Amino acid sequence: MGITKTDLFTEEQNRLAVLAKAIAHPARIAIIQHIIKSNTCINNELVNQLGLAQATVSQHLKELKKVGILQGTVEGKAMCYCINPEEWNSIKNEINEFFGQSLSCNSTDCC
Repeated sequence: MGITKTDLFTEEQNRLAVLAKAIAHPARIAIIQHIIKSNTCINNELVNQLGLAQATVSQHLKELKKVGILQGTVEGKAMCYCINPEEWNSIKNEINEFFGQSLSCNSTDCC
């Protein structure tokens, strides 16, 4: 198995790839949408909402928290999550900047 050579790429390219990977699962998109809609969310609520096993939801939450999209607090035995607004805005800006790049060729004759 090959080694990923992240050092060949810029910090921005690596960061965008990590973010894309973190949200590249429909369950994670659903989790983000649910948390945005409800403004906060307790883990068990997500299990009931998504119909996934507790362990599966926890793994998805862990990945989203690892990249900073989510922040959470412990309330007794429950974990309460919300979107990290500073990171969310940073991610939006990075993605908008990436997709806002102008194409050097604007016709279908390029390729």
